[in-house]
Amino acid sequence: MLTTQISGLLLRIAGNGEGPIEETARLLAQATIGEGRIIIAGFGEMEAVTATALHGAEPLNGAVRYELGMDITTADRIWLLTRSAMDEPALELARQLARDFIPFAALAAEKSGSGNELEDLAYTYLSTGLTRGLLPGDDGVRIVQPHALSALFVYEAVKIAYDEMISDED
Repeated sequence: MLTTQISGLLLRIAGNGEGPIEETARLLAQATIGEGRIIIAGFGEMEAVTATALHGAEPLNGAVRYELGMDITTADRIWLLTRSAMDEPALELARQLARDFIPFAALAAEKSGSGNELEDLAYTYLSTGLTRGLLPGDDGVRIVQPHALSALFVYEAVKIAYDEMISDED
């Protein structure tokens, strides 16, 4: 049952996210083609993407970890990943980036729509759609929320598109 639900989740992300995945890859490629860095700002369990981008078997070219207070320039591109679009530390960073006119991509669980401030601030926005557990628990409460797993899936999809764009520039 878990395998079926996770497969369905990943298929929904792939189906709904094709455009935003491409847009995110294009945004990140701007930093690499220019003089900027790709700054990965993972909040909570989304740090899994940061670790993969920096230390995985196939690191993301030009990526660095976001650190509070770091100097970010308009040449940099930021990928902000958070479980919830209402996560206050993530929103604070998004507001700062928007004020400084620094383009950034965002990934969160909430679907696109009105009232999503993170989506409104971001240059590109991708939703995992994971707003509740995948399986019913013994007490009726839904359990299993694989936010990091879904974010890693999106990361790999973005990286494939990004690598293709970068190789086209060579």
